[in-house]
Amino acid sequence: MKPRSLAGIAAAVLTLAAAAVGQSVVGTPATAAAPSQIVSVVDGNTPQHKVVTVYSQSMNRDIPLDVLRPRDTSKPAPVLYLLNGAGGGEDSASWALRTNYVEFFQNKQVNVVTPLKGIFSYYTDWENDDEVLGKQKWQTFLTKELPPLLDKEFKTTGKNGIAGISMAGTSVLNLAIAAPSLYEITASYSGCARTSDPMGQRYIRMVVEARGKADTRNMWGPYNGPGWRQNDPYLNAAKLRGTQVYLSSNSGLPGQDESVDAGSTAKQGVSLADRVVVGGAIEAATNVCTQQMAQRLAELKIPAKVQIRPQGTHSWGYWERELHASWPMIAKAIS
Repeated sequence: MKPRSLAGIAAAVLTLAAAAVGQSVVGTPATAAAPSQIVSVVDGNTPQHKVVTVYSQSMNRDIPLDVLRPRDTSKPAPVLYLLNGAGGGEDSASWALRTNYVEFFQNKQVNVVTPLKGIFSYYTDWENDDEVLGKQKWQTFLTKELPPLLDKEFKTTGKNGIAGISMAGTSVLNLAIAAPSLYEITASYSGCARTSDPMGQRYIRMVVEARGKADTRNMWGPYNGPGWRQNDPYLNAAKLRGTQVYLSSNSGLPGQDESVDAGSTAKQGVSLADRVVVGGAIEAATNVCTQQMAQRLAELKIPAKVQIRPQGTHSWGYWERELHASWPMIAKAIS
């Protein structure tokens, strides 16, 4: 399928989503920058679910994590870092609340780790503290501070994978580029790998500025500057050599989840219309990004599994099914 104009699609996305409003939460700084450490491990909603709180030295605050333990905790298991989208798990749009991922991983030999912070952060190291979001050093936390703590606490195999949706679909590519020896595989669902071209920048500004009310220049510096190019997976795709890659996106056209059931309320109809119009436009944009990234990897002769779905919007039902579809490849990579 021939990629559509990213400029035209991104303009439509910005027009549709400019009024979107997000929430932000700035963590309360600890009294001293102690070494990163696990603060607590608390039983969660199921026997395999733990809520782990980790103090991050780089961000000087506590970060809660959802951790799903493997079916057999008597022997080591690998780790899959599974990231939420723009809300960072701080809102209702999360793997825990929108999918059956707890049941899906119940019988699998893997630790699944999901941060419950990171709203509008792109899970990257920000160059400057932001008045709204505060200090954001997610690349440092996820690639340097957190893994050794989890490896020791849960006696893992030392093998890792990383996957994420939407905003985090960009982040998981950048994290794999930044720490190539850490992850065996990276899986991006409906992410945009173009961050430094004009339309890619506009898309990110829609998320961070229009929704998050933060200043994107605090993230990667001046627009069109070197920070944006350094964090562009498309430009840095060669650094993914040696890491297995899974890319997926839907077309943006209504699919199996975009239908109104008999007896649905008007409110449900409005919600569905919003998903079709706004979610469809956003997914159409990420579809173009995904195809461009796939083409770039092919040019570099870097193997990748690419799934371009003919239907589907930017919504959870599709991401849940994509997680299931990608799991065999992820499981093999980290086994």
